[in-house]
Amino acid sequence: MKTIFAALTIALTLPGVSQAAEPKLEVTTLAENIYMLSGKGGGNIGVMTGPDGTFVIDDQLEKTVPVLLKTIEDLGGTTPPRFVLNTHYHRDHTGGNKVLQNKDTTIISQINTRKRLAKDTHIKAFNVTNKALPDNALPNVTFTKKMQFDLNGNRLDAIYFPRAHSDGDSVVYFRDANIVHTGDLFFNGMYPFIDVDNGGSILGLIAAVQKLIATTDENTKIIPGHGPLASRADLIAFQDMLTFSNASVIDLKKEGKTLEQALSLIHI
Repeated sequence: MKTIFAALTIALTLPGVSQAAEPKLEVTTLAENIYMLSGKGGGNIGVMTGPDGTFVIDDQLEKTVPVLLKTIEDLGGTTPPRFVLNTHYHRDHTGGNKVLQNKDTTIISQINTRKRLAKDTHIKAFNVTNKALPDNALPNVTFTKKMQFDLNGNRLDAIYFPRAHSDGDSVVYFRDANIVHTGDLFFNGMYPFIDVDNGGSILGLIAAVQKLIATTDENTKIIPGHGPLASRADLIAFQDMLTFSNASVIDLKKEGKTLEQALSLIHI
């Protein structure tokens, strides 16, 4: 069943995975000093500015870093960022690490994310091998379950969600502003990619989204890993889709459908 579900989600996600484009970041203001930056080719970025220094969630692609730094400056933030937190290991969220670490930015992640970044990782679905990052691009601060920050008038909690999109996913809550960055636990308006080769699982993702729903409210502003700014209602719709898709795959498995037969039923 895991193989069928992975193949189905890949087939539905694949057309939008690799898009060559010049770096460009669109800014969405969420609070007085908190922003979502989005652009083709990489995951959504969270930025908080203030006197304690700039805090960034995910740094997208290496080629995006100059645009990211210029955008932070335009928002009145200090560069280089004081902190960058990687929500997971995929290169569309960690590609800027090498550049930013060399600028004396402290890079933070859950311990499993660092382990993935420190070695070659292969994703069968895309037939892609990500080479290990050099030491100067690896997170230099790690945590296991939770890490708290008190910066720029906000309390931030980075919390680990096991075996969901990967085995190293973190979510960042801006407690005072009622904003959350979900990393790739949430693809808003699209099917997710689940990295089953590197610790991800559909049941883990469903459990993670259930927890996210329980820890947000109707006023929470949600930065998804991919897609437009979201609300709790969007997150609930995503959860409904995951649950329905998983149940459908179970039914296909019970009917004895092969992977090829299951894929033939997809109409994109």
